[in-house]
Amino acid sequence: MNRNQFELLSLIEREGKKKLTQRYMAEETGMSLGMVNKTLKEAVQEKLIGMDEKKEIWITNLGLEQLEPYRVKRAVILAAGVSSRMMPIILNTPKPLVRVHGKPIIETILDALFDVGIKDITIVVGYMKEQFALLKDHYPNLQLMENPFFNETNNVSSAWLARKRIARAYVLEADLVIQNPNVVRKYEYCSNHLGVYCERTDDWCFVVKKDLIQKMQIGGENCYRMCGISFWTDEDGKKLEQCLDEAWNRPGGKERYWDEIPFREYKDIFEIEIRKCKKNDLMEVDTWKELQRIDPVYTI
Repeated sequence: MNRNQFELLSLIEREGKKKLTQRYMAEETGMSLGMVNKTLKEAVQEKLIGMDEKKEIWITNLGLEQLEPYRVKRAVILAAGVSSRMMPIILNTPKPLVRVHGKPIIETILDALFDVGIKDITIVVGYMKEQFALLKDHYPNLQLMENPFFNETNNVSSAWLARKRIARAYVLEADLVIQNPNVVRKYEYCSNHLGVYCERTDDWCFVVKKDLIQKMQIGGENCYRMCGISFWTDEDGKKLEQCLDEAWNRPGGKERYWDEIPFREYKDIFEIEIRKCKKNDLMEVDTWKELQRIDPVYTI
């Protein structure tokens, strides 16, 4: 299956049987109108999709079979850190369980994963780890992996502990409030990392060329601000497992952010795409002041 067919079929599968305009499909897939038209005709001819006289479109069983090798198998959520910039609220509650507009931050992630059928989920926990056990009441099969190093290392320790679960998986930061569940998908074509285009930013960002990530840095212009969701294919996940292990056992390796490993130290052995998203698709809550600005209940 080529890339255009994949994008179109995964969109049609997600939408279910309905009438979709070619303009909408172009906006959602990033393809031109002409390419959407061409790919639709090919998919109908190859019996990957069906279309009736009302122009309603649906994916066929053959189309689902073609998509199956691209299904995301699992997810790893990194939730072990203390997040001291969230004082004073984190004195009683770990940051991922802080409520934003009445809902714990991490549940926006879990709901998005469950909605697309990803239920093999590992949460790496450390700070106030006992509180995460309550999530199991609402999310069956949730696995909690304890990080005993969380208070003495950077978050590379969490990724290292979960390194054998990264192949064909999403890796997500636990402090993301997901506002558009479609940033989490049932199928992924290749390894990628979410990013929001910025003319200028002071945050961690990616320099991108032809949709491939070239460099990870702090601050930049005409770049993509990093959003904490990435996907790793089988091949790249296995490479990353090895790289994490090598980095962890090197002097200074325990002081790294986990994503410095593939995007800085071993960047030459990976080809990772930027997956473009919009600013309002998700929020990262970094500080107490940000939380107060986002949710007025905390200003009372």
